[in-house]
Amino acid sequence: MSHSTATRRNTFSRAAVTALLLGAACSPSTAAADVVARIGGADITSEELRAYVETLNAQEQAAVAKDPALLSQVVRAYLARQAVLREARAKKWDQEPSVKAQLDRVRDQAITELYLQSVSKPPDGYPKEAEVQAAYDANKRAFDVPRQFRVAQIFVAAARGADKDAEEKARKRIDEVTRKLKQKGADFAAVARSDSDEKEAAQRGGEIGLLTEAQMVPGIRAVVSGLAKDAVSDPIRLDDGWHVVKVLDTKPASTRPLSEVRDARVAQMRAERAQANRQAYLAKLLEQSPPAINELALSKVLSKSK
Repeated sequence: MSHSTATRRNTFSRAAVTALLLGAACSPSTAAADVVARIGGADITSEELRAYVETLNAQEQAAVAKDPALLSQVVRAYLARQAVLREARAKKWDQEPSVKAQLDRVRDQAITELYLQSVSKPPDGYPKEAEVQAAYDANKRAFDVPRQFRVAQIFVAAARGADKDAEEKARKRIDEVTRKLKQKGADFAAVARSDSDEKEAAQRGGEIGLLTEAQMVPGIRAVVSGLAKDAVSDPIRLDDGWHVVKVLDTKPASTRPLSEVRDARVAQMRAERAQANRQAYLAKLLEQSPPAINELALSKVLSKSK
């Protein structure tokens, strides 16, 4: 295979896996036929990779879906695991008595958990729309969104306890910032870009984003909560330095509508019902077959395990 051919094949595979991980439609026959990688003569299909990705936690899956560059790392990790598995099986390591006993325990635990999930799963129609509405109405306070402020700031660093020269230098800088902002037609964003020490926000004209009062430090909160839209504060002295804050906009307190939180509420209700079903199933099972425990023998087991 030529270098150019290999490159085309890798590009195709990466694109196919990207579509797969992002949830693009793909027929079973197409997925099964799409070879993503190969190791030791064995082909790894996109369907196998999908199953592997689903074993990652939600944060890892989100990272892979957001950044296709991580796909090669995911594939390499899977290939490494496959290489280890092939070697272990070739050496019949899984047939060693101690390993087999551990595998049997793991298998039994997996069967138990999967079966419990199957008997605890709520019916597909649960919850009905009326049940979702009732649950939302009963917990409406949980969906309250407090008043929010869209703010920008100009920050001049000056840690408390710094030497006099540093303090004086910072004071002159904040005085110059104040002078610029008081000029007719002053552009807060332009001043932030040129004078603010918080460089990341400075690139956005000092904008920090939407904040609730609870998300602000007390010294800032007390000032911002009393400012009108487009108002600019006097310099505020905090332990880290001087802050000049502008309120770009405000959003009044509100309650998130059911349409916005429905999916999350349904998922929570299904999880709660599944947990209740599990507990009820286990209680019924133990009632039908009451366990008998030899406490004396149990105490000996515990003493030997120490």
